[in-house]
Amino acid sequence: MSPFEALMLLCFGAAWPFSIHTSYVSRSTRGKSLLFLLVLLIGYTSGIIHKLFYARDPVLILYILNWTMVGIDTLLYLRNRRMEREALRRASR
Repeated sequence: MSPFEALMLLCFGAAWPFSIHTSYVSRSTRGKSLLFLLVLLIGYTSGIIHKLFYARDPVLILYILNWTMVGIDTLLYLRNRRMEREALRRASR
């Protein structure tokens, strides 16, 4: 297990609860990028696969936790985008 890899994942993971909270409360996609979130999910998925097949160690938990948080933020992005589109439709009537 690399302590530097664990520290990197802890640092990245520390930001996601704030991002999730902002997405949930703001109900807006402003400042978010679906492409960015999807790229992160792909990256974390790659890390998880690597840990499962080549270097199984406790850092796998951090990859899964980060993937879950990015997944939640992605779902909130999709919810917020739907809500924004519905509001636009209502406003254009």
